[in-house]
Amino acid sequence: MLSSLLVESAVALSIKQLLLCIVTSIMLGLLVACIHMYRNVYSKNFVITLAVLPVLVQLVIMLVNGNLGTGVAVLGAFSLIRFRSVAGGAREITSIFWSMGIGLATGMGYVSYIAIFSVIIACFLVFLNTIHFGEKQKVAEREIKVTIPEDLDYPDLFDDLFQQYAYTSSLDSVKTTNMGSLYELRYRITLKDSQTEKELMDAMRVRNGNLTIISGKVSTNREEL
Repeated sequence: MLSSLLVESAVALSIKQLLLCIVTSIMLGLLVACIHMYRNVYSKNFVITLAVLPVLVQLVIMLVNGNLGTGVAVLGAFSLIRFRSVAGGAREITSIFWSMGIGLATGMGYVSYIAIFSVIIACFLVFLNTIHFGEKQKVAEREIKVTIPEDLDYPDLFDDLFQQYAYTSSLDSVKTTNMGSLYELRYRITLKDSQTEKELMDAMRVRNGNLTIISGKVSTNREEL
């Protein structure tokens, strides 16, 4: 049956269109993968998925194009996407929906439209990432643990130093150590300049009798990129 269909000129024309759509999906899928890799943290499997996804979506759309089940098929295609290997960050979600949009457009025959849109989107994303659009000014947040003797009053002990070296500071916790002979203070500060961290610690060592001071990054719960 397939051989009898191939001899028809109309079907031959549709095969040429099919090959054009497939090649367009592959090329634009590679474009999405390359743009996603530009100045971004990524995994090999994820970028391969971005490159292949337009062709897979195109297959689904072409099989049901002109059918009442198109809406159901599109919904099913979206439901098959899982963010398991890579966390669904904003840039990952953008790249996935871009890939799916390419598959939807090529599956419906809008090859030239999606090619133009993809080039514009690619240039726009490269431009935004090149100029570091939306990036916040990096600030040095630190969690400082200070050990002081029990006979030293800790309220307002380091406030003048924090006003000099930090934008903000707060005393998060106080606990006793070494059978109650020492206090451990835990501060959270935002340094004005990360290069002055050593100066701040040296000034604090003078006041706590050169006891232990630990400065580290603030622990936060963040999703993987």
